[in-house]
Amino acid sequence: MPLQLDGWKHVYSGKVRDLYESTDPNFAHLILVVASDRVSAFDHVLEPSIPGKGAHLTRLTNWWFERLGVTNHVSDELPVPAAVAGRATVAKKLDMFPIECVVRGYISGSGWKEYQADRTICGVELPEGLTFGAKLPEPIFTPAFKAELGDHDENITFERVVELIGEADAKALRDLSLQIFARASELAEKAGLILADTKFEFGRDPQTGEITLGDEVLTPDSSRFWSRAAWERGERKDSFDKQVVRNWLADNWDASSNTMPPALPQAIVEQTAGKYAELVERLTSAVA
Repeated sequence: MPLQLDGWKHVYSGKVRDLYESTDPNFAHLILVVASDRVSAFDHVLEPSIPGKGAHLTRLTNWWFERLGVTNHVSDELPVPAAVAGRATVAKKLDMFPIECVVRGYISGSGWKEYQADRTICGVELPEGLTFGAKLPEPIFTPAFKAELGDHDENITFERVVELIGEADAKALRDLSLQIFARASELAEKAGLILADTKFEFGRDPQTGEITLGDEVLTPDSSRFWSRAAWERGERKDSFDKQVVRNWLADNWDASSNTMPPALPQAIVEQTAGKYAELVERLTSAVA
């Protein structure tokens, strides 16, 4: 159930985040983004939640915003309510683009499945002979069309992005995504980490017209981070994210069965919470 927060009205809940609008008409351009402890995989919200997850996501997103050098949606016009302090952000409302801006530097996840089928990802041709977890010749922009809650995001080509939002905005989203990915990869390397892939979401600020980075960025929910040392040893599946959850579900539930996923065992919940906490600690302690 959404929280009752003085001065804010609940307007929407996604898989992980709850959104609130200010009840003060002078701040109708702001939104409160509350990161819950909910966890999702295979387009389902799972039970139970992951303790501390919302705080980890918020801390890490704000940490990245301070270091990426691009315009983001954070606003300091109103304070975060005490009831959600540490896991919420007051942000400017944006006119969001319907595009998940995915960037891949290494081949994994759904990209690996596409590559195995026809040696492409989202229409981007790749060389023969790549193996799971291999570094790509250069980072690639592999967008997806954002689905409604409960549906699957659809991987699309850059040409389809142009059709959806126009050439100028499509190029701007691609270029910004690749720029941010390069910067984040440099910082991750300082912490002994590889940023394998990630996704960004952008919107246009209705007050300025500027394309602005929104949502969360470079967290375990939206990214794959690997240990550089483990990767160099040939280990490809141990990542600092909810892969523990995905792996357990893959072994214990048929995603094509049209049934709800089972509840996560406590051991899986604890392992996942540990992965989130470890990533935050490694990044924030190693990079100024």
